[in-house]
Amino acid sequence: MAEPRSSTVELRSLQLAEGTESADSGIGDVDDLPLPQQIHISSITCDSFKISWSMDSRGRDRISHYFIDLNKKENLSCNKFKHKDVPTKLVAKAVPLPMTVRGHWFLSPRTEYTVAVQTAAKQPDGEYAVSQWSEIIEFCTADYSTVHLNQLLQKAEAIAGRMLPFTVFYRNQQRESFLPDRDAQCRHLLPAVKDDSGSHGSPISGKLEGIFFSCNTEFNTGKPPQDSPYGPYRFQIQADVLFNHNTNIYFGDFYCMYTSYHYVIVVLAPVGSPGDSFCKGRLPVLDRSSNCFLTCTKEDDGSLSFRHAQDVILEVIYTEPVDLSLGTVAQISGHQLMSLSTANAKKDPSCKICNISVGR
Repeated sequence: MAEPRSSTVELRSLQLAEGTESADSGIGDVDDLPLPQQIHISSITCDSFKISWSMDSRGRDRISHYFIDLNKKENLSCNKFKHKDVPTKLVAKAVPLPMTVRGHWFLSPRTEYTVAVQTAAKQPDGEYAVSQWSEIIEFCTADYSTVHLNQLLQKAEAIAGRMLPFTVFYRNQQRESFLPDRDAQCRHLLPAVKDDSGSHGSPISGKLEGIFFSCNTEFNTGKPPQDSPYGPYRFQIQADVLFNHNTNIYFGDFYCMYTSYHYVIVVLAPVGSPGDSFCKGRLPVLDRSSNCFLTCTKEDDGSLSFRHAQDVILEVIYTEPVDLSLGTVAQISGHQLMSLSTANAKKDPSCKICNISVGR
C-alpha cells in the first residue's frame, strides 16, 4: 500500500492562530478529541522530518489544528510548558499525514530532539479545545546532504583566492608520535576517526577515518611555515605520494572559529579505497586538476605540479595509512601556537561567510 502523500509545513508559517495572543491564552480545557498515538518520525534530514500518528476515529472530524511541542533533548529537564497543557512551540493546521515539518532557522543538523503532539479544535470564540499530549518521542536530525555541502562549497570557492605552488604535505606532532615501536605497523601513520571540529552537520565528523596533513606555504618563502599548533616535529612527504591521478579529491567542510581565518577541509582518497567508498555519495567530488583549493596537474614533461589556495587554511585528510619511510621527520624551528589548533573547534554560527541556512 502506497504511503499517503505528505503535506509540508514551513515552520515560518507556524504562527499561533487568531485568538492565541500569548502562550497562556486561547487554549481551552482538555477535550475528548482523539489522542495521537504511535507517533512515527521518518524521512529525517538535517532540517526537516515527517511525522505521523494514529488516532481514534471518534471526534476526528472536529480537528482543525495540531499542536507540536518540539524541544532539543538537552532541554528535556526544563519546565516543559509555561502553563499546564499550554504549548509553547508550534501550531499547524490539520493536514493529511504524514506531515513534513521543515524550517531552516528552527532545526539544526545532528541534534537530538523530543516531540509530542496534541490535536485541537478551534472554537467559535477563537479559543481551542485540545486533546491530551501524546507520548514523547526522541529522534536525531541528519548530517548535511550533498546539496547543503555544495552550498558550503560555493561559499568557500568565493574566498579561496589565487593558487600558490607547493611540493610537500606535512604533519606536525610531538616527537613520540613518529618514534618506531616494537610493532612494525607503528612505522606507519594510521588513520583515526575525525573529531567534531568544523560545521556541526558535516558528514565526516566522527565518522571518516583519515590522517590530517597540511600543505599551506608562507607567501614570502613558498615553504611550509615553521610555527605549528600541534607539535615541534614535522613529518614531510612529497605531494605526489599522496595526491596523483589515482587519488580522488572531495570537499569536506568550510568553517571558521571566531577569527578572520577560514578553513577548508578536503579529503584525498585513493581510488577504490574504503575512504573513497565512504566519500562517494556523501561529499562533493572535485576535479583533481581544476578546483579552487588543491590541484594536481600533469605537465608537458610528465611530472606533476601542485597548487593550494592562498586565502584559506587547507586541512587535508588522507584516508589510508602512510609509511613513515616514504618521508622525513625533523624538528621545526618555530613556535607551538596552540591558539591555532582546530582540535574539536566549534564553528562560529554568526559568520556570514561560512554558514548556510540549514544550521551551524
